[in-house]
Amino acid sequence: MIFARTLAASTLVTIGLLAGAASATPTEYPLTLENCGVQVTFHKAPERAVALGQNSAEILLLLGLEDKMAGTAFWPSKVLPELAEANAKVKLLTVEFPTFESILAETPDFVASALPSLVGPDSKVAKREDFDKVGVPSYLSPSTCLATDGKSDMYGSRKALWSMDLLYKEIDELSQIFDVADRGQALIADFKAREAALRAAAPKDGKKLSYVFWFSSPSPSAEAYLGGKNGASGFIADLLGGTNAITTEAEWPTVGWEGIIAANPDVIVVASLDRNRWELDTPEAKIQFLTTDPATSQMPAVQNKAIVVMDGQAMNPTIRTVYGAEQVAEQLKALGLLK
Repeated sequence: MIFARTLAASTLVTIGLLAGAASATPTEYPLTLENCGVQVTFHKAPERAVALGQNSAEILLLLGLEDKMAGTAFWPSKVLPELAEANAKVKLLTVEFPTFESILAETPDFVASALPSLVGPDSKVAKREDFDKVGVPSYLSPSTCLATDGKSDMYGSRKALWSMDLLYKEIDELSQIFDVADRGQALIADFKAREAALRAAAPKDGKKLSYVFWFSSPSPSAEAYLGGKNGASGFIADLLGGTNAITTEAEWPTVGWEGIIAANPDVIVVASLDRNRWELDTPEAKIQFLTTDPATSQMPAVQNKAIVVMDGQAMNPTIRTVYGAEQVAEQLKALGLLK
């Protein structure tokens, strides 16, 4: 996978030490944070953190904390290329869902989770109170604190469009927890600059493009898992001056192809996933289906070859979202759809 722009973690650390020192102060312990409705207190910087979920792991790696990480788990995609060397120093528990016992076997003193399905009230891995009972503080990504009560969608729904502000909050708080606030502010500044550059890439002729973001499908006959209206996919569409053609507030709606065809998007974004779980995980399989199926092949977006490939992890509200937006923008410029 080629990303439009990368920044080495070592460079981030250097920038942080030079530029962030004046604005970021050392952490004073005990540090208490309100995280997804839970008060979490830290008496010192963690020494054996376990990152559950790719976003949590990559944020810690971007902050240069690989020596403070005891393990990681749940990776839909390969690690960012510029983080591969640092990530190689950290034990991989599993690329799928770990067991609670396998996490505790690493004697963690902190657990950071990217998803409530990994650490949450309905998680099959562990609940936050399970870690509380063994004296291990936990932190859940603010971007994924979604309401699921009374919802048929197990992934929850989002009433307002996700923004990078929640990601910046996560980076800032994790950097405070580990007493590396200078690095956190440097990382935030880099993402803010990239976000501003993307907003400046206006659609050609002022046309507001509509997008469908296809994550995957178990098979060609199954419904498609799509990025919902207000999730990271909707944010990418908005960032590029467009709209998400899928209007449900569910985070990951499943939609049949009749419904997708009726939405009539200008652009179809297909996810690239490194996992090998479903038949249509790869972009090649998705594009093959779109271009050969009697119904989907007649969609204007397919006829116009307005199909672009994006890292699937970018459809989650994570640091990858900006990388994914850069990928989409680069391909749309080549197609003449963005300036």
